[in-house]
Amino acid sequence: MLLTIDVGNTNITLGLYITGNLGPRWRLATVHERMPDEYGIQFLNLFHNAGVSEHDLIGVCMASVVPPLTGKIIEACQNYLNQTPLVVDAGVKTGVRIRYEDPRAVGADRIVDTVAVQNICGGPACIVDFGTATTFDAISADGDYLGGAITPGIGIASEALFSRAAKLPRVDIQRPPAAIGRYTVHAMQSGLLFGYVAMVEGMVARFRKELGENMKVIATGGLAEIVARETDVIEIIAPWLTLDGLKYTWEMNRGSFEE
Repeated sequence: MLLTIDVGNTNITLGLYITGNLGPRWRLATVHERMPDEYGIQFLNLFHNAGVSEHDLIGVCMASVVPPLTGKIIEACQNYLNQTPLVVDAGVKTGVRIRYEDPRAVGADRIVDTVAVQNICGGPACIVDFGTATTFDAISADGDYLGGAITPGIGIASEALFSRAAKLPRVDIQRPPAAIGRYTVHAMQSGLLFGYVAMVEGMVARFRKELGENMKVIATGGLAEIVARETDVIEIIAPWLTLDGLKYTWEMNRGSFEE
């Protein structure tokens, strides 16, 4: 049994791979103030609630874009799961050639996503990740990471409207009855959802001009499904893409596993 952990700016996503297949998975809020013991106890509670034992773990593979939390999660795994995580960084084999001008500036999650796409469908591909930021990652036909685009995520945009405009409320990201909102909440939901859908369609068209007509489009992240329902440019919805990439990275570095 392998535990995969993706430490993001908004959420910490965890998944257990049992005989190579993704089993229980969870999303936790990213809380900088939480101590290693708190994370460790939380991990154990998740395991026990899912009916699995930490004693069956053969390893932990982790990607983190939050440096202050990386050490805390490592300590929690060591003290409560009796495992030292394989942390994806410059010294870990991924099979991904990074064509970015500064390879060290590419987040570990984006590299791990590329690993997953190499194994799932190959390139050329565009990965659209609906996280704290909405990112577009370009993968070449040979599976190289070429670069991409970064824009504020839907959640950030929604929060900015609420905090910077006195009369605008905080709204849930969901489909409004129509594109033309009849009152403020629906108007904001229309702008946030349909506006981002239009942006995705426009960016995918631009990426396709550079990568070729056979480019595949893969969506991941917490809001992937709600956006994908509004457009036909997204071909594959993979909400747990990063966890899959971590599993493949583990296998490249530590070998395959059965339990």
